Amino acid sequence: MRVMVADDAVLFREGLSRVLADAGFEVTAQVGDAQALLRRVREDPPDVCVVDIRMPPTHTTEGLDAARTLSRTHPGLGVLVLSAHVEPYYALTLIETGAHGAGYLLKERIADLDEFTDAVGRVAAGGLVIDPSVVAHLVGRARAHNPLDELTEREREVLAQMAQGRSNQAICQRLHLSPKTVEAYVRGVFTTLGLYQGVDDNRRVLAVLAFLRG
Repeated sequence: MRVMVADDAVLFREGLSRVLADAGFEVTAQVGDAQALLRRVREDPPDVCVVDIRMPPTHTTEGLDAARTLSRTHPGLGVLVLSAHVEPYYALTLIETGAHGAGYLLKERIADLDEFTDAVGRVAAGGLVIDPSVVAHLVGRARAHNPLDELTEREREVLAQMAQGRSNQAICQRLHLSPKTVEAYVRGVFTTLGLYQGVDDNRRVLAVLAFLRG
């Protein structure tokens, strides 16, 4: 699997590339700013880009803006955005822009190498990954009445796991439930949110977006 890394901090960029290479990824390029990232992707598109949210020249949202551009110009490309802080608005913006092969992860999550490389692989495969800290923040906020209020506590737990990009099998392992039980909860989520038709992957994304917006 081919990966491109974009971060203006040279040591962090080198370390990240080493972690990915050791995990079996082919790091095709390392760049220090968003414009260089966009140029290198045009020249030689990888399977996934790992991008710092804040890069030169303003160190605000260059990485996020580049991710949104890539979702339009290279819709098959996965983009995992890294951030030093929990910023739910930016996470939601990224997912809404490209709900296929998109992720938002805190940099501290890289300390768990297995979790980080798993997230890169899931995004590259077209999955959705949202940092658990962002999900926890969104779960805990006050909400106006909406269909999410009709979910059972267990259905909300399952949906929170879906929001982190986990498959049904992974949810079984996390929540210690049987596959049939998880399937029933997922169906309940879809029904409560009025997501009756379409491919399950699309319905999962729509359910997660409803969850994050709610």
